[in-house]
Amino acid sequence: MGDGEQRPGLTPRSVDPEQGPVDIGQCRALRVTCLSEVGWWDDQVVLEAVGRAGGLERAEQWTTPWDSGNAAGCCHLIEVEGLDGSLRRILLDAAWNPAFLEWRLQATGVAALLEQGQVDLLYLSHEHMDHFWGLEAVLRHAPELTMMVPSTLSLKALKFIFGGGFAQAGANNRVAHHGQLLKMPPGPVHLLWPGCASVTFDLPIILGVRGEQSLYFNVQDKGIVCVTGCCHQGVTALLDFARQHLAGGQDLHGLYGGLHLAPFGQLSPQAEEAIFNLEQYGLKKLAVNHCTGLKAVELMRELAYPVEGGRASQGSQSPLYLGNGDTAVF
Repeated sequence: MGDGEQRPGLTPRSVDPEQGPVDIGQCRALRVTCLSEVGWWDDQVVLEAVGRAGGLERAEQWTTPWDSGNAAGCCHLIEVEGLDGSLRRILLDAAWNPAFLEWRLQATGVAALLEQGQVDLLYLSHEHMDHFWGLEAVLRHAPELTMMVPSTLSLKALKFIFGGGFAQAGANNRVAHHGQLLKMPPGPVHLLWPGCASVTFDLPIILGVRGEQSLYFNVQDKGIVCVTGCCHQGVTALLDFARQHLAGGQDLHGLYGGLHLAPFGQLSPQAEEAIFNLEQYGLKKLAVNHCTGLKAVELMRELAYPVEGGRASQGSQSPLYLGNGDTAVF
């Protein structure tokens, strides 16, 4: 495939999980590299902006004046090796600050992969600014990249994808998306490639956002790996869906991403309960970061859960979890 030539479009197959466990097939291996798990630099700056806008339940992200100097954002490269030796690449989320994301794309070699057409899909987990508003940096390298979003996205989010700006919030996308845009509805299991599926969870989320989609992989000889952006649906719902609706769901192997347990530092009683509840799933590898929160990771380690550590480099703050520039292999 030559430079700049995009890979063929994607045609997901949607299966009703209520008809019985869904067989998503198998892949040989799964590798996830964290370009960035740092949503923003200072929690207090974000909380003050939210407070001025009416609080977490009333504030609307597209009209809230954010401090652009505090913005970083989340982005991860997922590499899936098929049983036939094929290699698929998914870019999970697009960060917040385009300049920050451009740095991370260059530092990890993903910018070159985008320009060479070696990334199959930009997968937007949900609409929150720290996963989305850096989109321009991705599209600058690959404006025709296939993009998959939850069907619950707002009209403002769709406007942003096609080259919109929201001056009050400091959100701007000056490179319109010209590729295939797949809007994935809640309900079915969406089969992408053998061993890879997507599920959209329909729920209201803070800052006026609705819905989040997550990925499930079935790795040969290991089991199911769940990959999430923020897991606003809750880690229990994420894992229970696999158990109840995916063939082989009793063999949960791994978990990657943000779990929204202590996003602003402190653990609630409900979050603590969710962490204690993780033991029942028998996970072999936890590569968690971002809104999981350091307090949550510390409790997981106290409970002897198999949490992957990192180098605490390139913007990440602790070696207790997998951070910027680190890779998890499942």
